[in-house]
Order: sequence, then structure tokens, then C-alpha cells
Amino acid sequence: MPSLRTLGKLALGGAQMVLAQGAVNPFQSCSNPQLSCHNTTVVENLCCFNAPGGQLLQTQFWDTHPVTGPVDSWTLHGLWPDRCDGTYDANCDSSRSYSNISAILKSFGADDTLSFMQTYWKDYQGKDESFWYHEWSKHGTCISTLEPECYTEHRPTEEVVDYFNRAVSLFKTLPSYEWLAAAGITPSSSQTYTFQAIQDALAAKRPGVEVTLGCKSGELNEIWYHYDVRGSLQTGEFVAANPDGTKSTCPTTGIKYLPKSASQPTATSTTIGGPAPTSTSAPGTPFSGKGYINVEVGGAKNGCIISKGTWYTTGTCATFTATELDDGFTLTSSKGKCGIVGGALTCDASVSSGTGFTAVDGNLAADGNAVWSADKAASGSTQVPVYAGGDHAQQFALTWQSA
Repeated sequence: MPSLRTLGKLALGGAQMVLAQGAVNPFQSCSNPQLSCHNTTVVENLCCFNAPGGQLLQTQFWDTHPVTGPVDSWTLHGLWPDRCDGTYDANCDSSRSYSNISAILKSFGADDTLSFMQTYWKDYQGKDESFWYHEWSKHGTCISTLEPECYTEHRPTEEVVDYFNRAVSLFKTLPSYEWLAAAGITPSSSQTYTFQAIQDALAAKRPGVEVTLGCKSGELNEIWYHYDVRGSLQTGEFVAANPDGTKSTCPTTGIKYLPKSASQPTATSTTIGGPAPTSTSAPGTPFSGKGYINVEVGGAKNGCIISKGTWYTTGTCATFTATELDDGFTLTSSKGKCGIVGGALTCDASVSSGTGFTAVDGNLAADGNAVWSADKAASGSTQVPVYAGGDHAQQFALTWQSA
């Protein structure tokens, strides 16, 4: 990420128009800050205004196989900045990609935060420290108000402590398990729930806004709470907001909310099934080296992805290079880096910071979601845009074939 002292370009994203011309300490001069994603004038101080990642997502997991975290609580996944339209930056500053998160928190006396994380911010494979490092490196380094220039007398890594302190404090205000239980939605091996009932239960506590719900094989396992921020991440006001672009991936009815137990009986649906469930599971084994990205519809190969990220069924498949990054990988083609732009898979010179992808059950995933979709199925040499998530008419998986 460029220095706030030298950045002189407009950062676009929803209502975000930003021009930084010299950082000012937000703790001294953040008077009457504008609400991110809603500003109508140019904002000069990115230490008082989150941009381009103006919407912040507080994300939670419900993992049942393997069981992760307390049986009566969701677990914290992360705090992510989005560009007010569903697109996002990732891994913005490798020089601050700190891996010793526990040691950093302890060095600043944030023992209570660390203790809470050890219970509620859990990795499903038991690699908590790596998980925290991944969340900070991928998402925390892209939050403008956490730039070192935003501190009067910056002490190295203190912004890391602010990131985790804020993520934890926000999580404590979002007791998903309790909110769902208050509406009669409790973990069950036999009962199922509707999408609307879950939304309504959470909206009762955050009136006027929705959340993003994630399901894997029809099982509820992820909730994303969206916020715009008035001021900095450190001291600003988090204002509940509607999702900025990413769509929920759960069916309309028949959603399973399984209990956290050692063995899981097969749930018997008591509601009519909705659209095909999608995958939002945790990161898996990354792709590597050079290969092709095939499109599979209903388990059968049906074309491939070409160099700019679109799908067709007749012609030569593009060669992609998968490069390891943290717990995942980046992709590049002959056109350039690949990322999710406006919800679509895009590979060209306009992608300045490639998206960090993962593999879920051998399939390509963006932000843990291994379902992709298009407005229609590709046919012949006609190119069809490919979108992350399953909210378009034709759903499919993207698989890797080594070159």
C-alpha cells in the first residue's frame, strides 16, 4: 500500500472519493468525520476515514466437523475491509506481515484480548497462530487508518494490537448464538430453518439491515456482519450496514444448523429444499505451479477459463500460474494478476493486488466460497463472465489441471 503521505489518486468504491495529501494524526484532528461509503466530498485524511476499504465485515464461523470453539458460541473469523461494492484489496503491505501475533499482543499488555482469542478466534485445524497471522496480513494491512503514519509516535506493531482489539470488541457485541436462540433457532440434528427466519432473528438486534449468510452442503456455517465506519477503525463509530455486494450462499429453505458434537447424525429436512447449497468452508490445500482452470457443471467438465478470466467451451485453455501466499495462493495469466473485481473473476493489468485464493475440496475458492456462477452457460467460443458466489443463474465449480 502506498504511503499516505505520497498517495495522490482517487480511490473509487461506491461513494468513496479519496485524496490523501499528507497524513494527519486522527487522534488529534478527527473532528466531524464522514461515514465511509457515504461521503459526498473528497476526503483528504485517510487516517480519519477508511478507504478504499470503506465497509468493514465482522465475520463469524460455526464449525461442526471438526468441532471448533465453544459448543454454545460462534467463533470469530476476521475483520475485513471491502471497497463499498463487494470488491476488496488483500495483502497490502508485506513489510508489516507479522507472524508473531501472540508475542505482539503480549508485548503491549493485551493479554485479555489474547486470552479471548484463544477461546473464540479458533482455526478449524488447530493452527490458531497461523490463522491470526493470515487475517492480519491479508485484511489488516489494507485498512488505511492502521497505517503507521496515523500514529503520533508510532511504536512498531501497535497497529496490530488495535486491529485485534477492535475485532474482539466488535465480536463481543454480536452474540450470534444467543440472538438465534432467542428466536427459537437452535442447533439441531433434525430441525431445519428458513433463510428468512435466520435473517429476521439477527435483524431483530440490528434493525434495518441484513447479514450475509454462508452455508456448506445446506449447513449454516458463516455469518458476515457489515458496517460502515465514521472515523478510524481505532476510535470510530461502527454503523450497521447492508452487505456491499457479496450475496448470501444459503438455500431459501431447509437450512441445517447442526450442533457441535463429536458425531453428527444425518439431519432430516422438515422444509422444502431451496437452491443448490454452496461451499464456504475454511481454506484448504492451495494449487501450485502452472496449470489450467477447468469448469465443471454437475461434476462434468464443460470448458475452461481463458487468460482474462472468462469462460468458454471451445478453444485453447489458458495457462495460469499459482503462487503460494500465506494459507492460499495467487493466480496470474498472460494478461496479468487475477482478482475479484465487481464480483467477477478478472485477470489483466488493472488488477494491482491479486486476490488470495484457496482450495476447498480441490476446487478454486474466493474468500472460502468454492461456488462460481455465470448469467448463462458458455457455448462454443462465446466468452461468459465468471462471478464469485452462486447468485447467478448457472452455477459450477472451477478445478485445477496441472500443465
